[in-house]
Amino acid sequence: MSSIKEFQVAFDCAEPERVARFWCEVLGYVVPPPPKGSDTWEDYDRSQPAEERGAWFACVDPSGVGPRLFFQRVPEGKAVKNRVHLDVRVATGLVGEERLAALEAECTRLLALGAVRERLLYDGHDACIVMRDIEGNEFCLD
Repeated sequence: MSSIKEFQVAFDCAEPERVARFWCEVLGYVVPPPPKGSDTWEDYDRSQPAEERGAWFACVDPSGVGPRLFFQRVPEGKAVKNRVHLDVRVATGLVGEERLAALEAECTRLLALGAVRERLLYDGHDACIVMRDIEGNEFCLD
């Protein structure tokens, strides 16, 4: 039996490029080169039929290790809690107050990008901050 070696994480959203660029900043990802035949993403977008312009955008891990993130425009807004979310692991190996401080520092950085803090889960040893991205999708700082 063969195994899957590569996957991407897809996001439904209203503004694919805006949300993709937010996640690039969160994760240190980059925008990949535009498709062949286009010098820029703007050129590519202009070459598409009007109804397909801005319909999708992507970002990639510059090291090639992490999955590609794909953002696709959908007509409906977010209505309920995500069934899948990203855990942004910024405090791996840390515990207690040291872990909490690392999470709080990253939370402050992401708030400046437009993220929203929902709540802190902290038991004195382990901690997680539940947040929302710029379109309201939940994610965790872990």
